[in-house]
Amino acid sequence: MGKSNWRERAGTLFACEKQPAHGRSGMVVSNHPLASAAGMEMLAAGGNAIDAAVATQFALTVVEPMMVGLIGGTTCHIRLADGSHRILDGMSAVPRTGHPDMYRPVPGAAPEIYDVEGQENLVGPKSVAAPGSLRAWCLALQRYGTMPLSDVMQPAIRHAARGFAVTPYLADCIATAAPDLAKDRLAATRLMPGGTPLKAGARLVQADYAEALTLVSQQGEAALHGGPLGDLLVECMEKTGGFVSRDDLTGYKVFERPPIRGRYRGWEILGPPPPAASGVHIAQMLNILEGYDVKALGFATVDTLHLLAEVLKIAFADRAEASGDPDFVKVPVERIVSRAYADQRRAGLDMARASRWTSGLNSGLAAAEGSDTTHLTAADGKGNVVNTTQTINSLFGARFIVPGTGMIPNNYMNNFDPRRGNALSIEPGKRVTTSMSPMMALRDGKVAYALGLPGGRKIFPSALQALINLIDHGMELQEAVEAPRIWTEGPVLEVEHGIPDTVRKGLEARGHKLQVMPTVAGGMNAIQFHDDGSMTGAACWRADGAAVALGGGLARAGVRFELPH
Repeated sequence: MGKSNWRERAGTLFACEKQPAHGRSGMVVSNHPLASAAGMEMLAAGGNAIDAAVATQFALTVVEPMMVGLIGGTTCHIRLADGSHRILDGMSAVPRTGHPDMYRPVPGAAPEIYDVEGQENLVGPKSVAAPGSLRAWCLALQRYGTMPLSDVMQPAIRHAARGFAVTPYLADCIATAAPDLAKDRLAATRLMPGGTPLKAGARLVQADYAEALTLVSQQGEAALHGGPLGDLLVECMEKTGGFVSRDDLTGYKVFERPPIRGRYRGWEILGPPPPAASGVHIAQMLNILEGYDVKALGFATVDTLHLLAEVLKIAFADRAEASGDPDFVKVPVERIVSRAYADQRRAGLDMARASRWTSGLNSGLAAAEGSDTTHLTAADGKGNVVNTTQTINSLFGARFIVPGTGMIPNNYMNNFDPRRGNALSIEPGKRVTTSMSPMMALRDGKVAYALGLPGGRKIFPSALQALINLIDHGMELQEAVEAPRIWTEGPVLEVEHGIPDTVRKGLEARGHKLQVMPTVAGGMNAIQFHDDGSMTGAACWRADGAAVALGGGLARAGVRFELPH
């Protein structure tokens, strides 16, 4: 992996704001330093990457309550030391009492807009879907971890009970969601004491949530899926008109699925299969890009960004036609990831001007999803790697706290089409489509990179750009995760501030309608695995991410300390 001359071609476009971490015995990268430290605590105690990841996930529910919780969804990519991969699908699902007419769609809304009267599918109890996160985390630990659940949950319980300092990022999120949070007494009391959103530096204590976590540490996932926490959730649903029932909680199943495997310039790229859209469409886009010399086109040049924008529009046109729960919808995976289909789509791409793309699949699907999520990547020194994304969908999910639990539930019902007759129309048990992209890149069968990020529909385009940064442009890991990004599904092309003005003008000259954004998607977390057995971890400036490495080890064999005579 020699360095390319992208800096010489593109000039100094950006400066990294964070420092990578380096180690040999373990690495945890998440979107909060306390969560990363929770995972590292497990590695330091002799646990493996799965132990570390689950500890980090529980800690994130405490320190990033706006992004993730026990009543949410997750997509987890695990590579074991034996080289095998599996995807744990813990995505939320339509409650069993759900039906196509459970909401009243706003008349005249565009096909991709899922607005309903009273925002019932977006805010409040009726927006909550059956959760899968907790069951997925516990299953991962049970099957592949080495430590008891009660041990890996201790950092999360500690931070919930003792409190932690609110970051500026969390404070901004509270202020953004304040109008809805103020309508719920428990949420307002916790996050807006005296009617004012918590400021950065304030201490956030969640005593009731610490008690809920303690129950989980004692009873496992059954505490929610059939136990006392589940009873309180169902009681809340019944009193407020929500749809999640005890049967939804006890009947929920985590599916273990094989990953999608793509090839790109001699690399093998692995990601999640449907109902996730990410693995399929990243493989599709890489197939199209392989027909161009991306390295020669240069990083963040007009040519490269125009090409990426067109490829993104192709992918989103096909995603609109071919995303969904495979138990309910036939997703033409083999066709989408085929070289022949990539050739067909590439043939219509014009490097001189922006085009309007429609799907070549004719499947009749569409999808919407929240953008507020979190991600973590963890590895041990034994060859185990965990790359997992989890969410309660929108910022602070359904924007209320379940009484007696401290838990904020998801609002995943907003991801389903409230109209009849469409592939993403509401059906009992149907799982949400997601852009979650816990991706791994392999070289000669060995994992070289594991990365992912939050950001809703912008996740897999951003993961794609990081892979291109690493493989084509030869960036260092820290550079690849912090580099400026773009996103589009047409007609507007979003670009971050780091894209130079001259490049923006060049893109506009080719017909792109630009919108400059402070960020495209969220904080990426990644690990690079070096040939000498060491690792580099990197988190980017778009979130409170931190990479923590275990670089030490036990004493050399035979060493002993003797007192002087």
